[in-house]
Amino acid sequence: MNADNLNAVGQSVQRRDGMGHVTGKTTYIDDIKFRDMLHLKMVRSPVPHAKINGIDFSEAEKVPGFVRALTYKDVPKNIYTILCLIGVGPDEEPVLAEDTARFRGEQIAAIVAETEEAAMEAAGKVQLDFEELPAVFDVEEALKPDAPILKHWGTNYFVYEGHHCRRVRYGDVDKGFAEADYIVEERYQTSPIEHAPTETTGCIVNPEADGRYTVYTNTQALFFTLDNAALILEIPFNKLHLVGGTVGGGFGGKVDVIVEPIAILAAMKTGRPVRYVYRRDEEMRVSSTRGAWRMYYKDGVMKDGRIVARQVTSFADAGAYNRHTPYAVTKHAANVAGPYNIPNVSIDAYCVYTNRQPGSAMRGFGVTPASFALEVQMDKIAETIGMDPWEIRFVNAYRNGDIKPHRKVVEDATLIEAMQAAAEMVGHELPEHLKAMNSNDREGGNHG
Repeated sequence: MNADNLNAVGQSVQRRDGMGHVTGKTTYIDDIKFRDMLHLKMVRSPVPHAKINGIDFSEAEKVPGFVRALTYKDVPKNIYTILCLIGVGPDEEPVLAEDTARFRGEQIAAIVAETEEAAMEAAGKVQLDFEELPAVFDVEEALKPDAPILKHWGTNYFVYEGHHCRRVRYGDVDKGFAEADYIVEERYQTSPIEHAPTETTGCIVNPEADGRYTVYTNTQALFFTLDNAALILEIPFNKLHLVGGTVGGGFGGKVDVIVEPIAILAAMKTGRPVRYVYRRDEEMRVSSTRGAWRMYYKDGVMKDGRIVARQVTSFADAGAYNRHTPYAVTKHAANVAGPYNIPNVSIDAYCVYTNRQPGSAMRGFGVTPASFALEVQMDKIAETIGMDPWEIRFVNAYRNGDIKPHRKVVEDATLIEAMQAAAEMVGHELPEHLKAMNSNDREGGNHG
């Protein structure tokens, strides 16, 4: 490509699908219709934690238009395989709950009917024989010895290579704290965030004459969904044909593979097209959120602003199941110390299970809460020692050749230059010694 064509940065570039959106020509899931299409609705857990003793479908089967019910016994491999494709395990979330429900709204049984109204009515008439169990909703409470245990491996935390958390150790934080002029400590908390896409999560599955199943879905990850669905259903990958198109708002939440496997299974069992789309209340109550995080920072700081020790203990609320949180915690641990050159760092990042709806991907998941906490902490440090918040960041900014706490050598660092440009854009006059800094040396000369 000619270099003259590389001109998108700083320019207004028309979206490929923008005209279709504003003219109403874009096709969404609800625009797709098939003759004899069935509708799937889910029987969900009404409580956060319960033992499932039995399910009675007798009244549901009397509803006009009822076709059939599906339980975990119908699912060939009744376990979500979401993280196995990137080498993270164990897999532990059932497609349909078996003997235990672990969050309010968890999928227990699918009802397939001739109309959406019939499916909803039949689902409402299913009788659940439940024995409610103690629940836990706080990450630190979940780690206490007397907390109800949610995982079959006997803990409420993910095990990282034999450790109870994802650990990063660099230098000697105790030595750094002993040498510091100031100790600055703070607790930071974020809450779960719902993606709230305009188009709710859903798919339509159509059985084809050649034995394949075409899946029209608003997933953000077509091949990820195809692979996971085939593994769950134990069918060859080439039996599935996924059609994507427009995602009516995703932000990360539509990377989960929740609706497609059970809708495909329903189409396989009935031989008819099947539609499974969340209602708005389902999207808000049972789809994955950005998980909540709790972060404790302790920093040792010198009078000249240098941070000589940083200790972080973080707790990610995964909710009831893994989804993407174990992976998010690894990303979090790599970024929670920030883009700063700190000689002594200790990080303990926990992936904790509670009886909340599962958290998952959302726009920089794992990194975004870290950025929030560490930058507020930088302001707190500046206030504590009486230094300008711009200067505290320049003093500690990493340069090319520095080593991050997880042992990665910094390359192509542009933090100093980005802050200089930001100051100029907002009309903030930096002192000359900050203007002279660059990412190639630590002496301050503007020659790199």
